[in-house]
Amino acid sequence: MGAVNAQRMHADELGIDAPLVRRLIARRFPEWAGLPVRRLVSSGTENAMFRLGTELVVRLPRHPGAVPDLAHEQRWLPRLGPLLPVAVPEPVGRGEPDEDYPWSWSVYRWLAGANPTAGAVSAPRRLAEDLGRFVHALRRVAPQDAPAGYRSGALSERDAPTRAAIAELGGRIDTAAVTALWERALRAPRHEGPPMWSHGDLSPGNVLVDGDRLGAVIDFGCAGVGDPAVDLMPAWNLLPAAARPAFREAAGADDAEWARGRGWALSVALIQLPYYWRTNPPLAENSRHVIAEILGED
Repeated sequence: MGAVNAQRMHADELGIDAPLVRRLIARRFPEWAGLPVRRLVSSGTENAMFRLGTELVVRLPRHPGAVPDLAHEQRWLPRLGPLLPVAVPEPVGRGEPDEDYPWSWSVYRWLAGANPTAGAVSAPRRLAEDLGRFVHALRRVAPQDAPAGYRSGALSERDAPTRAAIAELGGRIDTAAVTALWERALRAPRHEGPPMWSHGDLSPGNVLVDGDRLGAVIDFGCAGVGDPAVDLMPAWNLLPAAARPAFREAAGADDAEWARGRGWALSVALIQLPYYWRTNPPLAENSRHVIAEILGED
């Protein structure tokens, strides 16, 4: 699944290792106690992941802010999964807090595949079409009773933290150019239609490819309804410029939505970059990639 990140990234993060996971499994799921446990390579920031045997994966929140995401996935993935054109995580067990670990945690079916690397996609148009179809299918899921997505609001709600990140980055990026691009994104028309489902965090680390096709999408902790433009971020965080039109067509994005999606990609990259500059090199590198792609497009 990606590059290992056992380094702590948050001030309130717990240390989680394989012996802890073995103890948790032995107490909660004794039928799996004999299976090997191995920390998974991942650039994820919210959860630690461990492979359990060959068919399962254990996912544990790293810090308190990630705890609600697992209950969210336990509730909504069984509803969303059958309606989507690619595999998504299938929860098969839920662990409860105990003396060794203070929060709930989950066990899922193992999903094979590899994270693609921005700038090194083997068949970018095919992947672009697959991703666009996934986004389009998710938008078509009925929004009744659905929660608001983690990134469901207007871009204007991100103005202050985005500008703060630009200031923090200082001379490490072209601050005047990215500020102008951000201000352009803020002028895009707002989403006026009904709320739609979105994944909310379609980064390369949450995409699994099988050969040159999209095999699975993981980590639905941000999923919910709102402005679906947020799911256009792969156009800049993963796909090359030549494949963006195919992605846009398959997703069904109009001009205003495309402009907001570009703003989402820029804002997320800018906010992530200073926070993860030293603690998560793959995520920081992808953030730099996004900023460069959008500057180059301009």
